[in-house]
Amino acid sequence: MSAKRLVQSALAQSDVEAAVDYYFREAGADVARRFIDAIATAFRTIGSRPATGSPRHAHELNIPGLRSQRLKRFPYLVFYVERADHIYLWRVLHAQRDMAAWLGE
Repeated sequence: MSAKRLVQSALAQSDVEAAVDYYFREAGADVARRFIDAIATAFRTIGSRPATGSPRHAHELNIPGLRSQRLKRFPYLVFYVERADHIYLWRVLHAQRDMAAWLGE
């Protein structure tokens, strides 16, 4: 099976940029690069195996089809919805945030 095309929302792009900036400022370029690598790995996984993401927040927020994928070695979740011809990457949020409040916006 081939990977589905990923479509990143403006919010997801902004989330990633903010996290990279934070890691660059607080921990340096090497950690920021590792975060970028972790995001790229998560995106590849989502594109090739979207059903492996957790549906937990879909039930909590009543958003059918919403799934999340945790990043390896970083406390972030990628939220996405699989469509017939693509995967919509909705948000990339720190796992300790109030997800209902952040995703409800």
